[in-house]
Order: sequence, then structure tokens, then C-alpha cells
Amino acid sequence: MIISLPMSASLNLAGVKALTFDVFGTAVDWRGSIIREGEQWALARGLHLDWARFADRWRAAYRPSMDAVRRGELPWTKLDDLHRRVLDDLLVEFDLTGLTEEEKDHWNRVWHRLIPWPDAVAGLTRLKQKFIVATLSNGNVSLLLDMARHAGLPWDTVLSAELFRHYKPDRETYLGAADLLGCQPGQVMMVAAHPEDLHAARACGLKTAFVARPLEFGPTHPRPSAVSGNFDIVAADFLDLADQLSASKLET
Repeated sequence: MIISLPMSASLNLAGVKALTFDVFGTAVDWRGSIIREGEQWALARGLHLDWARFADRWRAAYRPSMDAVRRGELPWTKLDDLHRRVLDDLLVEFDLTGLTEEEKDHWNRVWHRLIPWPDAVAGLTRLKQKFIVATLSNGNVSLLLDMARHAGLPWDTVLSAELFRHYKPDRETYLGAADLLGCQPGQVMMVAAHPEDLHAARACGLKTAFVARPLEFGPTHPRPSAVSGNFDIVAADFLDLADQLSASKLET
């Protein structure tokens, strides 16, 4: 069940000036995008591969790779390069041999070509009439810019962990984003489909909005459509978030 925004919470959010968004899984469907592109690529080459498993294995290495950077086991390494380290291992694991360097680079940049959730563009377009809307993603800047152009995501600005040399959930990312936006932490609302991201943001003084993405990991592994966690807003999607934040509907 999606929780409506109570009047007391609405008053508590009166000072919010900017919304910062997690991207992978929150704004875009990374899993479905990789599966779709993989199937098209394999069909053209007569290959057979479990692309759902390939996507899941690639994503499973996301957090451990970044944590190695956060612990100092790796120097600062942007997400594109972390993705490539994992991809090289996956190509061996899935016996995808004989790819040229150009093909490997193209595949690694699939993360630049992710497709938005159906509500994302319309919801962001409404929200940006009232708020600054910005990414706050672990993706590097060039990745996020390419993705925005490919997917039509209407960000006002792109903020990345790369700017702070700290991956979420390090507090430097959340406080750095507020500072760059010229806001106090309490004037920024972090929007994400991942409770751990929101818990870290809230610990830094940001407001929080949970947006349900039950199909992020596919229909066989649905995620909860509502969670507990003392978030300021729990929304079904970006359009519901816009409704709860009283962002005007677009004229048709």
C-alpha cells in the first residue's frame, strides 16, 4: 500500500528547494535495458545467452566494487572503469570470446543507454516546474550525461559521486550535493527506490522520498511497493511523487 502524505509532513516539507535522485533502478530500468540490448545483440550474431543472469551478475558486483574504493583498497575509480573490470570477468564466465576492444567498450557503455521507467520523464518534467531536479548518483558525470540525452531525462543538473570522490552512502556525497545546490541539507529531498540510500541521506539531514520500483530485479523477484523507515514521502512512482508535492500537472 502506498502511504499518502499527511498534512504535518506537508508542512515539514515547505522549505524543500531541490530534489536529488538516485538513478539506477529509481529513474531507469537497468535490468530490462541490459536484457533487451543483449538479446538484440545476440540475435544478430546467432548467440544464446541468459541475459537476465548476465545483467544480475553485472549488477551484483556494483556494491562490492564501490566498497573496495570506499575502503581504500582501490584508488578513486569512476564507475565506468569499475563496470569494465567486472565486464572483463563476465565475458570469461559466460564464454563470450573473440570480442574486439571496440565491442567491449560498446558493451560497457550499455549503462549510458539505459531506458527510463515509463513515468520518469513526465514526472520529472512536472517536478522541475517547482523544484531543482538533479541526479545524485554513483554514476560518473559522462555516463549520466549520455544517459540523460539518450533517455530524455530533463535534469536541471547532473551531480555525481565523481565530483566528491566519494561513493554513496558516504556522507560527503549528500552534503556535497546540498552545498553545490546552494541549499542547507534540510532544503534537499533525496529520492530513491533503495531504503539504504535514503537512510544515509536522512542521517545527513536531507528529507527523503521512497519511490517504489517493484520490478527493478524482474517479475520473479518483486520488491516491496511500500517500506517502513520514517521517510517523509512514500510514492508509487514519479507522477505520484509530483502529486504529493503539489507539482502542477502539464497541460495536454
